[in-house]
Amino acid sequence: MNTASAKRILVVDDEPDVTELLDYHLKKAGYVPEVINDPLLIMARAREFQPDLFLLDIMMPELDGMKICRMLRADPALKAVPIIFLTACADAEDRVRGLEIGADDYVSKPFNIKELVIRVGLVLRRSGGADAEAMSAGALLRAGPIVLDPEEHTVLVDGKSVELTATEFRLLKLLMERPGRVQTRENLLVNVWNYETDTETRTIDTHVRRLREKLGQAAALIRTVRGVGYRIR
Repeated sequence: MNTASAKRILVVDDEPDVTELLDYHLKKAGYVPEVINDPLLIMARAREFQPDLFLLDIMMPELDGMKICRMLRADPALKAVPIIFLTACADAEDRVRGLEIGADDYVSKPFNIKELVIRVGLVLRRSGGADAEAMSAGALLRAGPIVLDPEEHTVLVDGKSVELTATEFRLLKLLMERPGRVQTRENLLVNVWNYETDTETRTIDTHVRRLREKLGQAAALIRTVRGVGYRIR
């Protein structure tokens, strides 16, 4: 394995048994993991390790995964790094809340290690795929006051910069590439999330709602087609 090019994954969980298991299987899958059992060490270690992805437990003492997610999304150097939550809580509202503050995916405990490694690969592929597409697509995309630059990975609304997560950027980019065409939730899950169509479609609605909030008045351009999906006019 070429460790110089292998993706780095920072695992944060207060249970040593869990981090040992993840460390072993992530290494076996070709990744370079780093594990932390004390969540208070996360920010300093993250800046030093420069991970390509975070695996965060939600329920931890002193500093839980939700708070860590907010901290990472507020840090200019780490805000674009994808996050997968590990959670023993199967409550749908908690999952939605995590997505709203910037998580990219969820894996429930007790997890199937094969499924977790697959989800890690999918999230990393989405993140890397967006960068690769940006390199080959330099034309600006426009919709009303929204200007999206695939090469610079930026979004302007009325000339003002709007900060989007990598997932929100991909979602907006896909809609703007297909103006006036309805994108079903299933199609968005496959093309933005790389998921199979049986994945929970509330994920889409959560990200669209968050995207609209960031776009301000321009959010009206994203239309909901009831029972089908979304389009941008």
